[in-house]
Amino acid sequence: MRALCGAVMTLIAQAAIWLGLGLAPAAADSLPPAGGAPHLAMSLVADSDAPRAGQVVTLALDTRPAKGWHGYWRNPGDAGFPPSFDWTLPKGVSVDAPQWPVPTTLVVAGLMNFVYDTPYAPLVAVHVPAGLAAGTKLPIRLHTSYLVCTDTICVPEQQNLAVELTVGDGAPANGAAFDRWRAAIPKPLDAAATYQVEGDTVTIAVPLPATAKVDQAYFFAGTPGSLKYAAPQTVTRDGDRLVIATQGAPSGRIEGVLRIGRDLGLSVRAAPGTVVATSGQDAGASGGWAAVLAAFAGALLGGLILNVMPCVFPILSLKALHLARGGADERTARVDALGYTLGAVLTCVALGGVILALRAGGSAIGWAFQLQDPRVIVLLVALTFAIGLNLLGRFEVPAPQFATHGGALGSVATGALAAFVATPCTGPFMGAALGAALVLPWPAALAVFAGLGLGLALPFLAIGFVPALRRFLPRPGAWMERLRRVLAIPMLLTTAALLWLLWRQAGWLGLGVGIAAAVLVAIVLVAGGRRQHRGEGFGLPLAFAAIGAPLVLALVVTGNATVHAETGGTAFSEAKLAQLRREGKPVFAYFTADWCLTCKVNERAAIDTQATRAAFARNKVQVLVGDWTDGDPVLGRFIQAHNRAGVPLYLYYAPGAATPQVLPQVLTPGMLAKLH
Repeated sequence: MRALCGAVMTLIAQAAIWLGLGLAPAAADSLPPAGGAPHLAMSLVADSDAPRAGQVVTLALDTRPAKGWHGYWRNPGDAGFPPSFDWTLPKGVSVDAPQWPVPTTLVVAGLMNFVYDTPYAPLVAVHVPAGLAAGTKLPIRLHTSYLVCTDTICVPEQQNLAVELTVGDGAPANGAAFDRWRAAIPKPLDAAATYQVEGDTVTIAVPLPATAKVDQAYFFAGTPGSLKYAAPQTVTRDGDRLVIATQGAPSGRIEGVLRIGRDLGLSVRAAPGTVVATSGQDAGASGGWAAVLAAFAGALLGGLILNVMPCVFPILSLKALHLARGGADERTARVDALGYTLGAVLTCVALGGVILALRAGGSAIGWAFQLQDPRVIVLLVALTFAIGLNLLGRFEVPAPQFATHGGALGSVATGALAAFVATPCTGPFMGAALGAALVLPWPAALAVFAGLGLGLALPFLAIGFVPALRRFLPRPGAWMERLRRVLAIPMLLTTAALLWLLWRQAGWLGLGVGIAAAVLVAIVLVAGGRRQHRGEGFGLPLAFAAIGAPLVLALVVTGNATVHAETGGTAFSEAKLAQLRREGKPVFAYFTADWCLTCKVNERAAIDTQATRAAFARNKVQVLVGDWTDGDPVLGRFIQAHNRAGVPLYLYYAPGAATPQVLPQVLTPGMLAKLH
């Protein structure tokens, strides 16, 4: 009865998807539009074009989804349907069931889907009969029907594929591609797994040595209806086993795939039994509380270093200048400090929560993800330019009190502003800490993001709570206004950098919109400042215009332009990296983005220098550049696989080394010159 209910619910979910997307199920047997390319480009590839008689040859269904589209695993999850395969084979030839690579998850409207949104290749074993004469032709035909979708639309498609083999000497072909494809196929687990059901909670114990590295653990149920696909999963380490806790109503054996790393998985068969209580050490935490504390400390130090960045330092300085003006008693100083800290911490936690939620839905975003949207850049241009004008004394911020004024609400807003404008920056300690946060349980991960905000607020927190530090602040005087104008310089330089980034992301249209936003904001704010100088209020209409104009202009920028790295080297791809490593060449791979200040400093000071280029040429080091400005999900997954939440990431692959050396996030020319 439970199985029947599960099947009915699945059919209802699929019907909802069809209706929501405006498609009729009757279209399921339609071919792609005449003259139109299918959204999944497919081809049959053999690991030997001339197999021996009696040999087993492997065919790969090389599948490449179009950008923004995805295909489905053999169990599609809550919606969709699995591909079907109809083979036409020569007499005596037989095929096994396809072997599928490890899929990924995609949540749409609360429905969990098991999909592929990057190139993948199911493998099929073809049995060639014995006794065939050399030169015998073996034409193999495949008719496949499948569903291909974006996040908002689905299209049923069909393709007819063919490959012709000739009985021969069994010489291998396409070796490099098959090495990659076979590595993505889950490995059979040589020990029995067990599961236990209590109510609707299912606990699965999978034998796995304690020394085995586990990353991004997730169990993909291959048995339809056995588990609730969208239910959260908790994966814990208990000695020489992993324990997965989720929800479902299985009966009989559960079969599926346990992901233990990027594109790495184990085929699991679990029988009903008893699962004893676990020790509760989270597998993704890599060491429990020690890993959490290390990540928190790294985020704290990284946030502290952010205070010297040109877009944050002026804001911190303004708060310190407010205290230096005198008249702030102990209570006021502490309220200011606590408000600033609260704003910084809440903003970092909010950004971290959005990152974790989107990644749980299958996105490959990281820290500063919002800077991949040019509309956000337009708003930041207007905001930083407004701060620069305020520092130049062209206007004062009206109530509620803000930047240069006191008040708990103003302090909270200032801390939030400092955290938000700091997102383009990544410094020492910060990258590793945020990368670790992505594999921790969500409460621990949010604690790490809170540590980043706390580190950002620490200097002002110390000034507010330690009177001795406030006594070191210079006495008020005319110098304060001069310093305030000096602090406008880095803020206006930040505006210029954001305009450049906008041009890189959205072309000349984006740059024009950004400049227009800055000009309109300047006109409105200067007009309000003149009213203030006459002793009048800023004016509510002007305040609305200052906020509304950038919002309206941001809507004009609708997409990202293609971005190319300019710092030399070859565009990064995993295929190119694999090729260079097979050739035994040393490889320096670095991952950057136009909105990453630390990246640009390293490129200017250490990477794109004559000394480094000469050293790389002398040592025959190959350079690969991964440009993540537009949030490429393929690069995002590669970066995530190296325990990083964003850029910069610097990797050095020595010839013959099994794993890369992860270089520090602050580079020096001497450090790179030693690579060989």
